[in-house]
Amino acid sequence: MTLLMAFFFVFFMSAEYFLLTIMCYDRYVAICKPLHYGTLLGSRACAHMAAAAWASGFLYSLLHTANTFSLPLPQFFCEIPHILRLSCSHSGYLREIGLLVVSACLAFGCFIFIVFSYVQIFRAVLRIPSERGRHKAFSTCLPHLTVVSLFVSTAIFSHLKAPSISSPSLDLFVSVLYSVVPPALNPLIYSLRNQELRDALRKMMTGHW
Repeated sequence: MTLLMAFFFVFFMSAEYFLLTIMCYDRYVAICKPLHYGTLLGSRACAHMAAAAWASGFLYSLLHTANTFSLPLPQFFCEIPHILRLSCSHSGYLREIGLLVVSACLAFGCFIFIVFSYVQIFRAVLRIPSERGRHKAFSTCLPHLTVVSLFVSTAIFSHLKAPSISSPSLDLFVSVLYSVVPPALNPLIYSLRNQELRDALRKMMTGHW
């Protein structure tokens, strides 16, 4: 049970990060190369990228959990960096640390891609002559940028904070912030940009259909 919990925790978090990176590419193409959007991001391309994100998350989580739980550990669940502190196997610990370094490089690569994409997006938006056009473009990017910022900042704080400020309640709160809140916000934020959905929610709340 503990193994499954750790597997799905890492799987959903890694897949979420990969999907956020793909969403950033979607906004880059939509704003910087709008005439090529249909070619670069057709339905088949979107399906392939989504499948690649989920497959990469699956392989990544499988590798992490298989390696982590090969170590002698007590039976409970928490995040993998916390589990490693309890390891009694020096060689296994070093092996997992190496895997975490590779993971950090991968995460940093996605982060650099997101930053580079948004630099290009903001440069393109600032060249739009009309204020209304700039506002529309910025409003398209703001929800995604908010979710990415929340996900990345809380994840970095969770894994890099000083041990002196660590506590079970703080660790749980920060973990919930980056593991539960961003995925929960995704459908809400992106769906509310749909005018038909907003109209339906307004009618439901006011009782006028």
